[in-house]
Amino acid sequence: QVQLVESGGGLVQAGGSLRVSCAASGRTFSAYTMGWFRQAPGKEREFVATISWKGSSTSYSDSVKGRFTISRANAANTVALQMNSLKPEDTAVYYCAAGFRSPQSVATHPRSYQYWGQGTQVTVSS
Repeated sequence: QVQLVESGGGLVQAGGSLRVSCAASGRTFSAYTMGWFRQAPGKEREFVATISWKGSSTSYSDSVKGRFTISRANAANTVALQMNSLKPEDTAVYYCAAGFRSPQSVATHPRSYQYWGQGTQVTVSS
C-alpha cells in the first residue's frame, strides 16, 4: 500500500517555473514506477512524465519534453516534477501516481498505476 500527497502547486506567470513534489508513505517506495499526470477542466487525464525505480529511465510527453524534469529521491520517499518555461496550456491539476512494475520500467498509461494522490493545482497566467 502506498499513499501519495502532492504539494507545490500554485499560480505562476507564463515563462516562469514551478516545482511540484509528491511524498509517499510505505516502505517499498523504491520498488514503484512513478508518474505525473495532469487534467485540465473538461479534458481527460493525460500523461506528463514517468521515472523507473532507480531513476535510470524516464519518459515525457511531447508537450513537456525539454521543459519538465522528473526526479526521485528514494531515501526520502519523494518524487518531483520541475516545470520550466511554463505555458498557459500547462494549467491543470497535477497528479502523482505509483505503479508496481519491473525495475527498469516506465509507464505512460494511467491503467499502469495502482495508487494516486489527490492532486495539486497549477495555474499559468498569460
